[in-house]
Amino acid sequence: MKFGRVPTARAAGLITAHTLRAGSLTLRKGSRLRPEHLHHLQEAGLDEVVAASLEPGDIGEDEAASHLAERIAGDGLRREPAFTGRCNLFAGLAGLLLVERAGIDAINGVDEAITVATLAPFRPVAADEMVATVKIIPYAVPGPVLAMACAAVREPPLRIAPYRRRRVGVVSTLLPGLKPATVDKTLRNLRHRLAPTGAAVIGDVRIPHEPGAVAEAVATLVEQSGADLVLIFGASAIADRRDVIPMGIEAAGGHVVHLGMPVDPGNLLLVGARGDVPVIGAPGCARSPKENGFDWVLQRHLADLAVARSDIVAMGVGGLLTEIVSRPQPRDGGERADDDA
Repeated sequence: MKFGRVPTARAAGLITAHTLRAGSLTLRKGSRLRPEHLHHLQEAGLDEVVAASLEPGDIGEDEAASHLAERIAGDGLRREPAFTGRCNLFAGLAGLLLVERAGIDAINGVDEAITVATLAPFRPVAADEMVATVKIIPYAVPGPVLAMACAAVREPPLRIAPYRRRRVGVVSTLLPGLKPATVDKTLRNLRHRLAPTGAAVIGDVRIPHEPGAVAEAVATLVEQSGADLVLIFGASAIADRRDVIPMGIEAAGGHVVHLGMPVDPGNLLLVGARGDVPVIGAPGCARSPKENGFDWVLQRHLADLAVARSDIVAMGVGGLLTEIVSRPQPRDGGERADDDA
């Protein structure tokens, strides 16, 4: 692509590099200059214009953006028509945005003329929400450069993991001093969390804070109620793998995948399973409507994504979240709070 100052008299067919105004005529950046435009520009005293012209083998900005957007869009994504060198991608359904960062980095590293921007990986998105944009910075790119960008990835690096788990069983353990209103509020906040995903609470079991009661409740929710995800809100935070909730999960025939997470609030979260049904031991902060580590794990399970120990360990970068005002003790010191994480 050629770019620079051109005598107005010879600019027909070129592309304006900047918005031009001449009397009642306004030509937006990127407009094609037609012969009738040149007369108005010259009358306004514009003897030169800054313009671009395509060379053989160049691909126009809209075509290039659309082609690359089609290459990177995987399952659950749709693209809209390109405009001014930009092609936007939208979620076709609710779920989590999955991003292969290496692929996006590879495309962005091909040439400064080609850019791809996305939302953060594992971001919950609604249907029709914009999740990525391809922008061609100049007005065209050489065909071989676009081919290199498309070849930088073997498979589309973006896709939506739709929410699949719909039947959520909830276990709340009780101890003296835990108000029923607190448990009720926890369930309300949970239902608010679940609403965008299409999942619903199909069982609300309230039991003593004892391993045997936890085991029976988990087994009943899975075997009799058909829960495909079980959440346990303990009256007391999980302090060890030998504590009430992990012991109850194991007594129910399940196992603990990982205890703890490098996300604050959310440190005292447990991830386990009984058969193919995930079980989450919620931290105390999960009673709050504010975002915490529980949300990250809950969303992945609802999208039927595996949550291994390595996944949780990788959440530390970016895992320092907003302080929850209602926590018994903020991070800046003071006495230890049993249910603050």
